[in-house]
Amino acid sequence: MPFHLHLDENDLLRCRFALSPLWETQAAVRTLRHPGRHDYHQPWLRRIQDAAAGLDLGPLWSLMPEGGHNPDFLCPPPLGPYASFEEEIAGVRAIDPGLIREDLALTLADQPGALDSPAGQALLADPARALHELSALLEQAWRTLVEPDWPRLRALLEADIAYHSRRLAEVGFARLLGELSPQLRWTDSTLTLVGMRGRHSRVLGGQGLVLMPSVFAWPDVVSGYEPPWLPAVIYPARGIGGLWTEPADRTPQALARLLGRARADVLCALDEPAGTSALAHRLGLAPSSVSAHLSVLRATGLLTSRRYGHQVLYERTPTDDAEPARTAQRPRTSRAAARPMRYDRTTG
Repeated sequence: MPFHLHLDENDLLRCRFALSPLWETQAAVRTLRHPGRHDYHQPWLRRIQDAAAGLDLGPLWSLMPEGGHNPDFLCPPPLGPYASFEEEIAGVRAIDPGLIREDLALTLADQPGALDSPAGQALLADPARALHELSALLEQAWRTLVEPDWPRLRALLEADIAYHSRRLAEVGFARLLGELSPQLRWTDSTLTLVGMRGRHSRVLGGQGLVLMPSVFAWPDVVSGYEPPWLPAVIYPARGIGGLWTEPADRTPQALARLLGRARADVLCALDEPAGTSALAHRLGLAPSSVSAHLSVLRATGLLTSRRYGHQVLYERTPTDDAEPARTAQRPRTSRAAARPMRYDRTTG
């Protein structure tokens, strides 16, 4: 049954985009539990396999059921658009243990036998200790699984926000939602999420809505945060198809001969808008070298640049996107059609 979010005028005025390293961390943990569902992340899964084997993720996995409520306190929507992991995990550790207990009770009640099990009773008896242990596990998962690739992930998420912010100005809120995912529909001030289960309706009441792109949630749309958490919708980020592709794999040889290998790699790495630091990290080049290549490519009309937030993002021009297709057979990044969601923050 569809899930409905009812917005009024004040909610529309308070809609905003944000990204969350904490959300990506818990979603990465979930991806490890169900690796077969995430074909696009197979290169990442292979690379972090040994490091992940040293983590005891069982306590987190036990609170991530395929069906039923998932604890909101593990990844509440961020208060700001660019919160760091350190800021987010500090916020989690400051949550009232009473709220933690209520959230855990909802999760355990949706799993047969879990509420009365010794492990479940231990969680409920000392929610402060549970919070301490779970937040420590999330921090270990962040350091091991996500932080090494965060510049690459953040660049993709920021590019998605920049693109959809521009689309919001061009086409409006109602049409934008359909572009975020075919699971999102807007009718008569109501946002409907098709494929959701469990809780079927929430009135936002002027709090606004947080829209968050996600790498590891792909291809699902996720929502269902209960009060007092801010309402949020997490949607699949653009450009997942090329996320783990190395630059050498995407640069045509003819283009490398024409521009030089490093400059051609910079150009081909911009399947989605990105900043200098993210490109330098992705390509293994010095930021000064990347900056020089970007300046030349922009001067020749192959790139444009614009400021977004704290950085300048570069993207290929329509002319440049057309030319490589004539130069070589190069795959383009696209988002595959979304499948019906299998979990959300309310239902798992």
